[in-house]
Amino acid sequence: MRDGMIESDVLVVGGGLVGLSLGIGLAQGGLDVVVVDREAPASQTLPAFDGRVSAIAHASRQALQALGIWRHLEAAEPILDIRVTDGTSPLFVHYDHREVGAEPFGHMVENRHLRLALQGAVNETPGLRLLAPAAVTVLERRPAAVHARLADGRTVRAALVVGAEGRNSPTREAAGIRTTTWSYGQAGIVCTVGHERPHQGVAQERFLPAGPFAILPMTGSRSSLVWTEREDLAAALLALPEAEFLAELGRRFGDYLGKLEVEGPRWSYPLSFLHAERYIDHRLALAGDAAHGIHPISGQGLNLGLRDVATLVEILVGQARLGLDLGDPLALAAYERWRRVDTFVLGAITDGLNRLFSNDIAPVRLVRDLGLGIVEQLPPLKRVFMRHARGDMGDLPGLLRGEPV
Repeated sequence: MRDGMIESDVLVVGGGLVGLSLGIGLAQGGLDVVVVDREAPASQTLPAFDGRVSAIAHASRQALQALGIWRHLEAAEPILDIRVTDGTSPLFVHYDHREVGAEPFGHMVENRHLRLALQGAVNETPGLRLLAPAAVTVLERRPAAVHARLADGRTVRAALVVGAEGRNSPTREAAGIRTTTWSYGQAGIVCTVGHERPHQGVAQERFLPAGPFAILPMTGSRSSLVWTEREDLAAALLALPEAEFLAELGRRFGDYLGKLEVEGPRWSYPLSFLHAERYIDHRLALAGDAAHGIHPISGQGLNLGLRDVATLVEILVGQARLGLDLGDPLALAAYERWRRVDTFVLGAITDGLNRLFSNDIAPVRLVRDLGLGIVEQLPPLKRVFMRHARGDMGDLPGLLRGEPV
């Protein structure tokens, strides 16, 4: 630092799960990184459970292991099997992780554990500075560098800025990058359910007329619930007394895990689609929800962000090791090409699945039930879907293959 100026190679705006993972990866690759976040850093003690849980696909776990983040996690529940059903139809698809390898499809992790693990990795990563709580008030992307003025008067100078502040990214908006967005008219009701029988590591994806109803295994005899309903009905359901809410939940959940109880808070959020028209600009890249936001039907939101992280780390560390400009347009274009198709295709698939299954039209229901039956009877096709669930299909950066930076 000189005269209030903080020099760095990369400035990451946003210190959430994606932003901190990116900062750790770049710093492990030898870059000097500054992460600026509005929120105070995670405390050294585990906070109370707030109900937020993330699905970490197999490939994403390999990246977190390679970055030294996974070893800080106190608890994670493996997803061993996935069962997909359509309402009351007797047809289903059952995915068994053993058909594609010894490792689980992924893990369910409470966000409070993941934040604490990220902070542990931040504390032991040289070259990474987390400025928090702090806010960027002015961002100038000049020909040779980026200058960011913070609310406290300090200035950060870097070769590149990465916007990772979520769907309402000020960095993206200041760059004039437009987005394609729409609302699904649905809300995701989220809560944790305790049950008397063990879940055996099985994740359930049930397609009901209002939308998908996902039951995801957590540590202990608990499951995370993502319950899709119309926005107006979701608000009414959340307003119900506990016993009535539990009765409505039980009608959809069933009794296969025995007696149920809601543990911790219950809340909802509106479901929408977002895709940035481009992921890059002059000395700028977008990552995570700042670039894309999809329907939670597949539980892939955070995994898409971690794929952005792995790709940016591979490209930028490669640039630095060759002594090249981190803000070089060709390098940024390579990042956009690598990521844009993957995110757009997965966004289109989740959008299409939600529209296909979120209705009770008899001919449509017949077609999709036949589809489930066909997939169940075709092992090669099932294995393709299972590989997608693990996140290890396609041209993967080294981190997603578990290789160190």
